[in-house]
Amino acid sequence: MILIGLGANLASPEFGAPPRSLEAAISLMAERGLRIIARSRWYRSAPVPPSDQPWFVNGVVAVETALEPAVLLELLHDIEARFGRVRREKNAARVLDLDLLDYDGRVSAEGGTPVLPHPRLHERGFVLRPLAEISPDWRHPRMRRTVPALIAALPPESTAEPLG
Repeated sequence: MILIGLGANLASPEFGAPPRSLEAAISLMAERGLRIIARSRWYRSAPVPPSDQPWFVNGVVAVETALEPAVLLELLHDIEARFGRVRREKNAARVLDLDLLDYDGRVSAEGGTPVLPHPRLHERGFVLRPLAEISPDWRHPRMRRTVPALIAALPPESTAEPLG
């Protein structure tokens, strides 16, 4: 299973508020040949690290594709750019963030591109909670821990609540 995290905390000029932008991003992924096989609800979460930015809307999708991980990551970056994402500074507010979380359990070598699994996914409630919704039996490829175990290890401030 290939897992992609989605997030946004700024409106896109073309697509609108974060939930609408994220829906449009999923549609564009499908148009670009990714087969969406599962998707979570949208979750609301505070920015990490804490800041005065607007809160994020996040979710996770499971996809199928024949693209290799590096090519898939390039496609995700192209979609971000289509939405107006400009990578200037780390942890900045953004109109769209697409993260390759896991690619069929692959583990990249030290310094590999892309880094697999995503190096911080186990620390992020806004990734783990929607991931648990679509793949509750998923295990972290490096840590071998289940999603429920990873969620239980999160600090109390790592919240993510379903929208609506």
